[in-house]
Amino acid sequence: MKVNYKILWLDDEINAFIDDEFVEKIQLHLDGKGFAPDIQPVSKVSDFFGKLDDSFDFILTDYNMSEKNGAQVIADIREKSIFTEILFYTAKAEWEEIGKLDRISFLQTNKVPGGTHHEKVVDKAINIIDLTIKKFQHIIAMRGMIMHEVSTLDAQMLDIVSKYIDAKGNEAQNVKNKVIDELIAFHKEKLEKSEKYKTNNSFDKVIKDPLLFSSSQRASAIEEIITGIGSGNFISDFKKEIIKVRNDFAHAVLVKDEETGREYFKHGEDGLTFDETFCETIRKNIIKHKQNLDNLQNNNYLQ
Repeated sequence: MKVNYKILWLDDEINAFIDDEFVEKIQLHLDGKGFAPDIQPVSKVSDFFGKLDDSFDFILTDYNMSEKNGAQVIADIREKSIFTEILFYTAKAEWEEIGKLDRISFLQTNKVPGGTHHEKVVDKAINIIDLTIKKFQHIIAMRGMIMHEVSTLDAQMLDIVSKYIDAKGNEAQNVKNKVIDELIAFHKEKLEKSEKYKTNNSFDKVIKDPLLFSSSQRASAIEEIITGIGSGNFISDFKKEIIKVRNDFAHAVLVKDEETGREYFKHGEDGLTFDETFCETIRKNIIKHKQNLDNLQNNNYLQ
């Protein structure tokens, strides 16, 4: 799973779920959990299989459809070696025997008290979504996801800077100068500190002063581009909420509370604690800054 949470939803009457804002309810739930929802509702089996691949985190499908019943749909999904979590639901029909298949939940809404058919489907879907997130939320898997997503932002910044410099030529000299000046200042400071550490035999300070990641220079170049086009400057927050957090997380140590069994990452003796709650905040910041970079790319910055 990545920061995007993808859902493929098949129902003959999917427009009823859309019109009554039940699709939006699931989107808002995922937003609150720190994921970017990508819900793709379809009303035809042919459209469903046209979209189906193994990138989806969750699939919902009705049983009573005119083209093909739900049992056949599920069998066809599994035959494609797609083992995504599935919610298989109906308002009234009895289930056709489909045998034991892993990662499938069944819901017959007329046997569940309270609420409408649509409400019961959405409540069950949210419950399963939370279970899939909980399975994924183990802190070690979460660190891998965050590192991957931040690396994706890093690559996007490099793409923006490279295209800007190629397109602007000499007009981009201010961007080049900013990056080079920062590198000169950075390495001059490191050289001076290194010489001082050697003179004072202070090797302990060397190992506590890790080099900045190259994404800092990319962010500085983006900041100069933003200044030039008069766009809103988000780089200060980006450096604090993305780059620094990624660097701290990379050097954090896995800790286990012996009394509760809870596992989390800790950066430094008195530093940040990377637990489920903080990881949710990090995901939300990743989504926010991905949108910032997307907006910049769509802002004709090359003109």
